[in-house]
Amino acid sequence: MNAPVDERLAALRGSAKRLDYNARSLAALQNNPRCTLRALLDASGSDKAAIAAHAGHPSPFGQSVFALARGNAFETMVKDNGCAELVRVLRETLQLTLPEVGYEDLNNVGGDGRAAVRHDRTAQVLLQAARGDGDSTLFDHPMLRLQVGGHEAFLEPDLVAFRIDGRFHILEIKSFPILDGQADPTQVRAATTQACAYIIALRDLLARAGIDGQAVSDTVVLVAPKDFTNRPTAAFVDARKQVAALSRQLSRIERIGDLVDLVPEGLTFDLDLDEEQRSRRPAGELAASLDRVLVTYRPDCLNHCEMAFYCRSRARAEASLDVLGPVVREQFGGIDTTTMVMGLAHGELQPSEAQSEMADALRHAARLRAELEGLGGAA
Repeated sequence: MNAPVDERLAALRGSAKRLDYNARSLAALQNNPRCTLRALLDASGSDKAAIAAHAGHPSPFGQSVFALARGNAFETMVKDNGCAELVRVLRETLQLTLPEVGYEDLNNVGGDGRAAVRHDRTAQVLLQAARGDGDSTLFDHPMLRLQVGGHEAFLEPDLVAFRIDGRFHILEIKSFPILDGQADPTQVRAATTQACAYIIALRDLLARAGIDGQAVSDTVVLVAPKDFTNRPTAAFVDARKQVAALSRQLSRIERIGDLVDLVPEGLTFDLDLDEEQRSRRPAGELAASLDRVLVTYRPDCLNHCEMAFYCRSRARAEASLDVLGPVVREQFGGIDTTTMVMGLAHGELQPSEAQSEMADALRHAARLRAELEGLGGAA
C-alpha cells in the first residue's frame, strides 16, 4: 500500500490508535458483502465498535467471561502433560498414526513473550520441521505473521500439528460440544473461518522460504468436548472454500486505494477522544460522515460486523429490500425498495420492460390479498 493511500486511511481513522488485525477480525472479512464502509473501516484500523456506539447504534459483540474461562480450561486440559490427551484423540478418534510425538511450547522464548521474538522462533522450528530437520510434531501457540494492507498482523493458532499425512495441520480447540458426531454449524463455521487465517499465514511463512504452500493442509482439525462430557473428541473440517474466500478479501484490502479514491475529501471517522477516552465529536456529525459512504447490508451482518445496526437503520430508512435478506432480494431482481414493490403491486408505478413480469405477479398477489381480506380470511 503506497504512502498517499496510507495517509488517507490515517485521516479516516483520525487521532485514534490503529487497531491491529487478529485472526478473529481477519476471519470476519470473509463475511463482508462488498460493503465500502466496512472495507474502509477495516483497512484504516478504525474501532468499529466505538464508532457504531457513538453514532447511536451500539453492537452486542464480545465473548462472555464465562465462555472464555470455559474455553481456556478445556484447552489446558487437552494440552496437559505435553498434549497427552490430544495425542490420544488424534490416534483413537481420527485413526492417525503418530508413533513419535515431539512437543514444542512456543508461548514464549526463554521467558520473552514479545510477538516478534516468538515469531522468529516459530519460523525457525516450523521451517526445520518442513525440511525434515526437527523432531517436533506438535507446536503449541506458534506466532505467525501476515502482511495485511501493508501492516503486520500477528496470529496465534491454538496448535499446529506436523506429520499428519505428511503435512502441517491447524488444530482449533473449542469448548462447544460435538453431539453424536454433529456440532452447531454456525460455531463450526466460525472456528473454521478463523483457522483459515492461520492456514494462509503459515503458507506465507513457508512460501517466503521457498517451500510449497501445499505443505499446509486446508483441512482443519477441530477438537471439542464429546457429547455432554468434558472428554475431547476431534473431527476433520474441509476449509478449502473458506480459505479461497478469505484470500479474495485479503486481495481486496490490497486494492483499497480504488475505494479510497471515492472518499470525499476531508471525510473522517475520528472520534476526537479526550484523555479519559470520551468522544468530543458530536454524534450527529459522526453519523453524517458515515452517511456519506456506501454501505451494503445483509441480515447476516448482525452476526459478524459491529456496524450492522447502523447499516440496518440506513437500509430501513431507505426502504431497501436488503433488510429482508438476499433470498428475497434476488426474487425482486431490478426492484430495490419496498416502496417500489408496493407501487408496482397497486398499479401506482409504471414498470419498465425488465420489471413487467414481476409487476404482473405483484398485482396478482395484491388482488388475492384483497379478496382474502374481503372474506375475513386475513388480517
